[in-house]
Amino acid sequence: MKITRIILGALMLSLLLSTAVLAETPEEKGFEIALEADRRDAGFKDYTVNMTMELRNRHGQKSIREIRSKTLEVSGDGDKSLSIFDNPRDVKGTAFLTYTHKSGDDDQWLYLPALKRVKRISSRNKSGSFMGSEFSYEDIASQEVEKYTYKWIRDEVLEGRDCFVVELYPVDRKNSGYSRQATWIDKEEYRVWKVEYYDRKESLLKTLTVDGYNKYRDRFWRAGSMHMVNHQKGKSTLLKFVDYRFATGLRDEDFSKNSLKRAR
Repeated sequence: MKITRIILGALMLSLLLSTAVLAETPEEKGFEIALEADRRDAGFKDYTVNMTMELRNRHGQKSIREIRSKTLEVSGDGDKSLSIFDNPRDVKGTAFLTYTHKSGDDDQWLYLPALKRVKRISSRNKSGSFMGSEFSYEDIASQEVEKYTYKWIRDEVLEGRDCFVVELYPVDRKNSGYSRQATWIDKEEYRVWKVEYYDRKESLLKTLTVDGYNKYRDRFWRAGSMHMVNHQKGKSTLLKFVDYRFATGLRDEDFSKNSLKRAR
């Protein structure tokens, strides 16, 4: 009888666990995937990277910009980042500072050397173009988990990789330029490989493809390139990243509004 009770107990436990798994909603699964992706990238402290930004118009004409960027991880809040334009001459010295927050509006400032003044970016303008590119101010800010709600849509193989397809819905729908984003995240390392952005009318606006991932400090994955295509305008922007450096000793004072004017 004791053995029978043990067997029955094991069967009941197995049934309960199976029921719990089946009870997970698409919203819960999407949220758990986002949490795991965020957890895997936590603890990088800070990093710097050099970028080239290639802008292409609908006629295929292109222009190149060179940018240096630094990012600071902030405990209990979103990241801080500072981007400095070095070339060409007409944008040299332009600097962009972002304080991303887990809740509420992000803080963003743009320093324009020609005017010698710092311009604050309104939260109502976060769907605007970042320096003429197909990336918006919203795209440039770090994607904090709390900024969205989530829904797992399906599993799908993308270019040989098993991926989750998860939709993100902005919490700040009023000021966001998107109604939703469909994101492809690989199951092995929880890296983003593709994002489709839908405008407020639910039409496909842009597609981001990510490539050339490398692992740093045996843990942190960073992309080699990001290609954003605007389907409605026929324009695109390609970002290429080189020379990632982690744990460089950056501090809060390196990301003050005064640091915008001092950026070199």
